[in-house]
Amino acid sequence: MKPADGLASEPAREEIDALREATVIEFGAAHCGHCRAAQPLIAAALGAHPGVRHIKVEDGPGRRLGRSFRVKLWPTLVFLREGQELARLVRPAAQQEIEQALRQIDAAATKGDS
Repeated sequence: MKPADGLASEPAREEIDALREATVIEFGAAHCGHCRAAQPLIAAALGAHPGVRHIKVEDGPGRRLGRSFRVKLWPTLVFLREGQELARLVRPAAQQEIEQALRQIDAAATKGDS
């Protein structure tokens, strides 16, 4: 798996399920206009959450990971903590949507610590 600075080769679902830390998986495609338009929103929201792991995955027909998450439109952001999906955004249009989902995975960490 590769961090957000590039599209990752497709990790196995088992690798994703084993992640313990707060993670955002971004499914998309390099040629997708919606994906390119969402990049500034995603970057700005994640900038305030440096502890969140961001994995960009090139998706498309026959890609198992995207299918295992039932991804149908790009970009799809899946927000995970302890390998569990806590939030999902499809084609986010506002930074606030992404920040709200990030707060959900942050809140899950706080609950788990008490």
